[in-house]
Amino acid sequence: MSNMETHPAEVRCGAGEEGAPAAGVEILAARDVPLGGPRAMTVRRTLPQRARTLIGAWCFADHYGPDEVSRSGGMDVAPHPHIGLQTVSWLFSGEIEHRDSVGSHALVRPGEVNLMTGGHGISHSEVSTPDTTVLHGVQLWVALPSEHRDTAPAFQHHVPAPVALDGGEARVFLGSLAGDTSPVGTFTPLLGAEVTLAPGATVTLDVDPGFEHGVLVDSGDVRLDGTVVRPAELAYAAPGRRTLALTNAASGAARLVALGGPPFPEEIVMWWNFVGRTHDEIAAARADWGNEAERFGRVEGYPGDRLPAPALPNATLSPRRNPRP
Repeated sequence: MSNMETHPAEVRCGAGEEGAPAAGVEILAARDVPLGGPRAMTVRRTLPQRARTLIGAWCFADHYGPDEVSRSGGMDVAPHPHIGLQTVSWLFSGEIEHRDSVGSHALVRPGEVNLMTGGHGISHSEVSTPDTTVLHGVQLWVALPSEHRDTAPAFQHHVPAPVALDGGEARVFLGSLAGDTSPVGTFTPLLGAEVTLAPGATVTLDVDPGFEHGVLVDSGDVRLDGTVVRPAELAYAAPGRRTLALTNAASGAARLVALGGPPFPEEIVMWWNFVGRTHDEIAAARADWGNEAERFGRVEGYPGDRLPAPALPNATLSPRRNPRP
């Protein structure tokens, strides 16, 4: 379950033919990653990669489904640890049972956000429920800034109301957009929202010009400021924009997830399920997990063993940040 792959994904950037990325827009292609092992469900990962480590504090984006659970087996991720981050779970269909070491036992359902703060240390499990026939959604991580990365673990749940747009609809699960603000607490300014677009519609969203933004397309024929963004791709828009113009050129509805935040100023070390600043910090967390240290607690109610940590690489883990402009 290492979250760092050795093969870089395709990146399209710079102006060119019709539909090619406009200035300040990059298209990050997804790569297929097995979740929990070669016979487990496969996810499409767009963050992190060599071309871009973060969008704001967003440091990880997995997009999965629609998977027929009868064929894929669904999701069954045994208890595993996190440090230095927040996890954000958002579903389009299906249902996932969440258990964690601070005692939370909750369901992740479509249109409802679960945010878990790892901080100094937490562990949790994720299992699709028996009633789930199709599993489809995104799993996102947020890097905590240095002054908060050892904060106490916690869990939050929120059901955002749909916000009508001229040509679509939004559900704002983090930050503010289209006149709605999520009450879910974060440690840096962030935007996270599901946006649906009617056939042939163009929706122009007012956004913070200090943010960089990402548009992860789930379905439809979507253009971001005229740039084609194919399903499963993540479009990156540099800071400076006051609006995002989203067009659905298809005859059916389109759906996407909009992400944003001010550029994250720190370098991070990201390995397996840990976000830190140094190799030694990551190695210490791995050792603590292997030794069943108190910092990660215990997940009650999962019918199986914990996930073992993979071996650390022979080389020293190096900090990463976005390429300098």
